[in-house]
Amino acid sequence: MFVIRRAKMDDQSTLLKLAKMVHFINLPADKDIIAQKISASRQSFGRVGKGEPARTGEHFSDLSGGLSDSIAHTDLYMFVLDDESNPGCLGTSQLVAQMGGPHDPNLCFKLEKREKYSESLKVGTSNVVARVFEDASGPTEIGGLILQQSLRGHPARLGRLLSLVRFHFIGRFRSRFRDQVLAEMMAPITADGHNTLWDYLGRRFIPLSYTEADRFCQYSREFIRSLMPEGDIHLSLLPPEAREVIGRVGTDTIPARKMLEKLGFVYDNLVDPFDGGPFLKAKTDEISIVRDTRNTTVGEPKADAARTERCIVSVLRPDGSFIAIEEAIGIGADGTAILSRAAMDTLRVMPGDEVGYTPMPVRTKKPGTAAAPETTEATS
Repeated sequence: MFVIRRAKMDDQSTLLKLAKMVHFINLPADKDIIAQKISASRQSFGRVGKGEPARTGEHFSDLSGGLSDSIAHTDLYMFVLDDESNPGCLGTSQLVAQMGGPHDPNLCFKLEKREKYSESLKVGTSNVVARVFEDASGPTEIGGLILQQSLRGHPARLGRLLSLVRFHFIGRFRSRFRDQVLAEMMAPITADGHNTLWDYLGRRFIPLSYTEADRFCQYSREFIRSLMPEGDIHLSLLPPEAREVIGRVGTDTIPARKMLEKLGFVYDNLVDPFDGGPFLKAKTDEISIVRDTRNTTVGEPKADAARTERCIVSVLRPDGSFIAIEEAIGIGADGTAILSRAAMDTLRVMPGDEVGYTPMPVRTKKPGTAAAPETTEATS
């Protein structure tokens, strides 16, 4: 059975291999940063398990001088896909309780249309401009979704599970998260780590490669504000191939974008200042997975449950250990979750133990078509 659990230090080497497959800000191919993130994640899960307050404005004591303020000030959760029959890290996704805020605004480009008109020529023009925008609202952020190549297109749709478990977690512990969720989607990137927009724009002002700039964002975003030009950047001055990638996602990211848009995420002309990838946002309480999540207890196994449907079911223990599975469950007349013996064994729960569950969206596809492969998702 496939399970979702929190990341552990033994996953470090596999996570590093996964990181080398893509170009993520929040999963960089850097073993020290990955180790710090695993440590921060384990502390975060532990705080939830013990019922301690969420971390939204203090440094983690053991990360000072390490990760950027936007991460060091907040709770970070790293989820890992595992297989009970052959344990190991098969994929990962991340959840950041609060990305930035007044102390450390999240930076992006805001795209706006400028209309101009010449009275003497009787001619008007319309130009799209980009301007550095500081978002101090501090939304919850999802990101870092990647699945091992061999499991892409798996009948169990494991990439979907890795993505949706984050909304399930938000729903279970809603008070620990913000009222808006942000997803920074991955723009088209070449196999050798280049991005056309960065090559024609960002690098003109910041003397780093795209990969170097991405990695440095783990420690600070100050250089973006200091080195990027102030005011309007007229995108018409860029060549067509650079303008073309703005607001687009890479081929592997198209299924993830479509899935998020079905959940209510929208694009509002905010893009990554490095590669032009779109920022998608949704109101937390309007996301169906969050809204439909319930906390209950495990009931006695029986065959006459009120209904049976596929759900994400999870348990979080006081020590911070977290396990989630996708399983058909029933709901008893008293509202308890009726699980199979196998599911109870995997979750290591007994009747009376607390669990959370979320009905999974109905899988739909056009007749005669295969499900789209789920691969990567976000840049940061």
